[in-house]
Amino acid sequence: MKNKVRNLLIEFANIHRFLMRFLKEVVSPPFEFKEIIRQCYEIGWRSLPLISVTGFIVGFVFTKQSRPSLEEFGATSWLPSLISIAIIRALAPLVTALIASGKVGSQIGAELSSMNVTEQIDAMEVSGTNPFKFLIVSRIWATTIGIPILCFYTAGIGLLGGYLSIASKDDVSFLSFFTQVFEAIAYKDIFAMVFRAVVFGFTIGAVSSYCGYYSSKGTEGVGKAANSAVVASMFIVFIEEILIVQILAAFS
Repeated sequence: MKNKVRNLLIEFANIHRFLMRFLKEVVSPPFEFKEIIRQCYEIGWRSLPLISVTGFIVGFVFTKQSRPSLEEFGATSWLPSLISIAIIRALAPLVTALIASGKVGSQIGAELSSMNVTEQIDAMEVSGTNPFKFLIVSRIWATTIGIPILCFYTAGIGLLGGYLSIASKDDVSFLSFFTQVFEAIAYKDIFAMVFRAVVFGFTIGAVSSYCGYYSSKGTEGVGKAANSAVVASMFIVFIEEILIVQILAAFS
């Protein structure tokens, strides 16, 4: 029991030291803009096909499931408004974060862990490069920037899936559907989506980088780092979703 408590306290101390070092390095030059842009491209490009399929299915299925409930009240004309609010406020950022946790998080965790195993990080320190700034800060910046951009894309694909679901049952034009969609969206809905996406993006980048950068030596450490990055990222994202919902509800 004492060993478990001691290990837990050591882990919290390592996390605190990691975050404090990040806050120090993120504001101090030099800034690795090229690496940040490259990581943004990697995150977006690798996640785009899976997010496209997932976002479309979420929009299509959510619309199909919502129709019977609205039909009971003769309110199927409210479907575009319902879909737009649900996707923009909650589904788009959450789906994007979960997909990125599995796709991007595992990639970052495995990549940094393999570099740790092959001593590439030590070689960077010997050559005079700051590995923490080049590897960690750039990836956290990339996920914090890239996830919100992917979130807008997921929202668009989800709304397209919702439109096709409605069009398969009702005679509704593309223009009239999206007119109702944008009429139902307020600035606070866009803010809620961006806020969620930024928080989720930072979490995925920070957790995945921590798991990979401080992984154990050996080939087993690579697999454990990738698995820990995915599981921990998803778990923290769900906890943050609960907290954000409460915070936004308090200010609405």
